[in-house]
Amino acid sequence: MTTKIHTKVMGQGKPVALLHGLFGQGSNLQTVATALADEYQVLLLDLPNHGRSEWTDRTDLASMAESISAALDEQGVDELALVGHSLGGKVAMQLALSRGERVAALAVADIAPVTYAERRHDHIFEGLHAVAEMAPRSRREAIDTLLEHVDEQGVAEFLALSLERDERKNYSRWRFNVDALERGYQYVLAAPGDASTRAYEGAVLFIKGALSDYLRGEHQGEVQALFPKARVKVMADCGHWLHAQQPRLFNNIVRRFLTRHYPV
Repeated sequence: MTTKIHTKVMGQGKPVALLHGLFGQGSNLQTVATALADEYQVLLLDLPNHGRSEWTDRTDLASMAESISAALDEQGVDELALVGHSLGGKVAMQLALSRGERVAALAVADIAPVTYAERRHDHIFEGLHAVAEMAPRSRREAIDTLLEHVDEQGVAEFLALSLERDERKNYSRWRFNVDALERGYQYVLAAPGDASTRAYEGAVLFIKGALSDYLRGEHQGEVQALFPKARVKVMADCGHWLHAQQPRLFNNIVRRFLTRHYPV
């Protein structure tokens, strides 16, 4: 059973789907969508348990990819290009590996097709629970509470974008399903595919932030095994949030890739 997915559609032409990262929503990639929508039909999708998409107890990559695939069916999309950042990149890879016939090209931003051992987000989960318990009156209070658990101002502000007011007008509700994502965090860390997965033979671009350690040289074997035609582009002076840190450069890289491998 798939999960109902919230989708925003921009532009006309050949379809390109954008998939955001953990704790995000489709609107995080709005600048990418705007840069592409003059030539492509761009679909901004909220992943399951994120944004305005339906909540579910299933947080594995295969289930998320199935729900995205069903949402594309509802939109009448057959073949398309995928662009995914972080967790969205993993879901995009999973979809390319499981439904390769419908993926014409794939761009993956700062994530590798591997299982990550590090639990990088435990402190964020602590902050999210703290905000929900505090029920602050303003986003500023919520950000200050998050900064007791999160080192980076930008990350705290990013998380606060997903806050909603409760019936008492306090900011105590998260648009993403904190409990399900925390319970199923091991599935978020998992690699796409499984032992029987066949390689995706289409065009793939991995975009790495030079200052990020999510995509490392030691991952080259896994990348080539699953995506033998993959190329890697490194963005200087960028960390994991490369599309927000240097949006013009990121958008240009994605557009050039699509122009070459998924022309209008």
